Amino acid sequence: MPQPLVESPHMISPEIASLFNEIQANYGTPKEAKKPKAPTQPKPTKTEFAPVEPTTLQQSGLAEHQVDALILKYLLNCGVASGRDIASQVKLPFGIVGELLRKMKASQLVFYRQTCGVNDFEYELTPAGEERASRLFDRNTYFGSAPVSLEDYSKSVSAQSPIHEAPSADALKSALADLQVDPSLFTQLGQALMSVAAMFLYGKPGNGKTSIAERLTGAFGPSIWVPRAIHVDREIVRVFDPTMHEELRMPQTTPLGKVDQRWVLIKRPTIIVGGELTMESLEMRKDRSTGVLEAPVQLKSNGGTLVIDDFGRQRVSTDELLNRWIIPLEKHYDFLNTPTGKKVKVPFEQLVVFATNLEPRDLVDEAFLRRIPYKIEALDPSEEDLLGLFHKLAPKFEIPLNQEILDYLFTKHYREADRSLRYCHARDLLNQISNYQRFHNLEGIPTKEAIDAAVKNYFSVM
Repeated sequence: MPQPLVESPHMISPEIASLFNEIQANYGTPKEAKKPKAPTQPKPTKTEFAPVEPTTLQQSGLAEHQVDALILKYLLNCGVASGRDIASQVKLPFGIVGELLRKMKASQLVFYRQTCGVNDFEYELTPAGEERASRLFDRNTYFGSAPVSLEDYSKSVSAQSPIHEAPSADALKSALADLQVDPSLFTQLGQALMSVAAMFLYGKPGNGKTSIAERLTGAFGPSIWVPRAIHVDREIVRVFDPTMHEELRMPQTTPLGKVDQRWVLIKRPTIIVGGELTMESLEMRKDRSTGVLEAPVQLKSNGGTLVIDDFGRQRVSTDELLNRWIIPLEKHYDFLNTPTGKKVKVPFEQLVVFATNLEPRDLVDEAFLRRIPYKIEALDPSEEDLLGLFHKLAPKFEIPLNQEILDYLFTKHYREADRSLRYCHARDLLNQISNYQRFHNLEGIPTKEAIDAAVKNYFSVM
């Protein structure tokens, strides 16, 4: 039971003492008061995103002259096209395009060649339209999908950021299902994915760093929407890249309406760059032949994972790269330079993995290391782990294995040879054994000769 607040009523009046003791009885002493909880970092709110088809030009975020330019260049290229064909080309609703075509006809830039279906015509350029189209074509040759505004693109990236996904252990296990991953490493990876913070994934060659890194995106969810192109500072920037993005079948409608055809549904991207990475590739680059800007890799990897493979061996120095990205990694936005010299703010919302065979402390100083929250080492497997991987992969190579032949392999070629174990050995040696068996027209459990031949080929200069 708490002691009275006022133990010596003679020091103050009885009325005041009584009042203090009444407060104590009802509310407790100051020592008993609960400490306020420390404020917690709020988790970003997830907003479901789906691109809805605009019904007006204003809703599209475009100005008339931007769409007119695409239409004129398209007609210059193809000669004649119906209104619906033009709408399909620029990925805007026929209602919007039809209204613009009527205005262009009134301005004597196009003329009707003939009727074409219901409420449609075939269009052709007038001499004035051809002259304007040629001038536009000299600036850039793009006449594909109408672009999306940078503002709408930024909102889409924020809504689809991996930070909202909080992948479960089951999701990560599924993403790494075809790999043998140590439980301790698995836990470290899971922690990093929860925060979508940058990580160093380091260790000796052959222990699966790249294989792990390129699968991590699979824990974040299957797909995101990306625009085919965006407009930035009066320039068109290609974002969707079929060489880096895997396009998925697109639904025709969303819960809110028809799908905006300027967007593409893709598998969450995993983009891997290696020694070819330069500082120039981190900026928007203009294609000299087309005049169109190409988005840099960090923009194309938004919503997924960007893997800097073999970090430390790029043409750009590690200090230059980290200096360039130190703010984006912390703030989740980047600044890109436009051809006019203007800097534009763009989203930087992806998991960044620096995969390297080198020690992180040998690559960058302590100040940089503190800014990369997760330093995760991919260690050599134990004998038990590597044996398990041999058994797991053997059916894929159609090679039956028994304990006797595996004991021979591990005793002679690992223990007696004092050879380090690597996760890649199971796959690579099984491939060697498979080729030996096929060449000699052999089936069944491999012989010791097959094992020796595989080891000789594989380890001869290692």
